[in-house]
Amino acid sequence: MIDQTRSPCAGCRTAALRRLTYAQAAAELHVEESWLRRHIRRLPHTKLGRVVYFTDDDLRRIDSLFHHEPATPAPAASTGQLVPLPSRRRRANAG
Repeated sequence: MIDQTRSPCAGCRTAALRRLTYAQAAAELHVEESWLRRHIRRLPHTKLGRVVYFTDDDLRRIDSLFHHEPATPAPAASTGQLVPLPSRRRRANAG
């Protein structure tokens, strides 16, 4: 007798595999679709024939490829005041 309550593959993932188009993947990553198309050779993706799609794992890998940490830590005691930048205008008598 077959047990109907168990899944046929006990070790398989139960979540369905999402296959996202360029437009859907771009929306998930908050980038332009054209950016994905330009960089497709460097990005993880799946291609079946001429159809390109992205899985959730591909999106996580793309995110980790372009993740950057700040090079310097933020100042510990910030006063919250803005400091003006020096003027970019040329001085009339410097020349």
